[in-house]
Amino acid sequence: MTPSDSINYQRRNFVLGTEAVLATGAIVGLSTLWYNDYPTTRFHFINDNSEWLQMDKAGHVFSAYHMGKVGFETLRWSGVSREKSLVYGGTLGFAFLAVVEVFDGYSAQWGASSGDLIANAAGTGLFAGQELLWKEQRIIPKFSFHRTYYAGLRPEVLGSSFSEQLLKDYNGQTYWLSANIYSFFKSEALPKWLNVAVGYGADGMVSGRGENIVNLPVNFKRSRQFYLSLDVDLEGIHTKSRILSTLFSLFNTVKIPAPAFEISTSGKVNAHLFYF
Repeated sequence: MTPSDSINYQRRNFVLGTEAVLATGAIVGLSTLWYNDYPTTRFHFINDNSEWLQMDKAGHVFSAYHMGKVGFETLRWSGVSREKSLVYGGTLGFAFLAVVEVFDGYSAQWGASSGDLIANAAGTGLFAGQELLWKEQRIIPKFSFHRTYYAGLRPEVLGSSFSEQLLKDYNGQTYWLSANIYSFFKSEALPKWLNVAVGYGADGMVSGRGENIVNLPVNFKRSRQFYLSLDVDLEGIHTKSRILSTLFSLFNTVKIPAPAFEISTSGKVNAHLFYF
């Protein structure tokens, strides 16, 4: 989205109105379709930092970063100054997710999580810090997913359909930090779209804290996985097509399948021809 040279009030009002409608709709939808099924209680915090080997926290970093990026870029498109866009747009993810934490805090089923709030702040800080330091995003959080064996063992927890597993089965999720090589070295010998990515995943999780589950065939050993791979910065691919530019920007949240080197805390070392 090419920033306007000066404030464009029509664009700005459109952005603010759209964000207000979407945020309100999302909050009302969560309240009606999700939280109303559970009893409420006094606002309280819980400590869930040991659950799912912190994969859910990585998801919060990812979400807060990209929501802030959208908030910032849409205000810049409207002609709002870089500083104000960073303050009011770059913090969009943290603000929205903080409201979700308030809902959790009043729910007897869950509770507000200090770990989630810290992860939200980290995602916002990753975006804002790069804007302040470099005025560009050189390191981008990305996501990849593959279906796993574990979801079939506990579909009520890890999901029964692909869309549910995409959100709930942390065994199949991998979160990446994808760094653009050209942006650091500025050498014309380097392709502007080439990235190096480090990833984090986990395996063997059929419950949040690793507690034994009755009727499962075996107790699985939980392990963390660390990856090194190549990636593509889709926004670094030059095109004159606005449609392609928009698609590249949208899909730049997803890690491109590529060869990857894996080290696991279980002691395994693997090389993947293609990993996603």
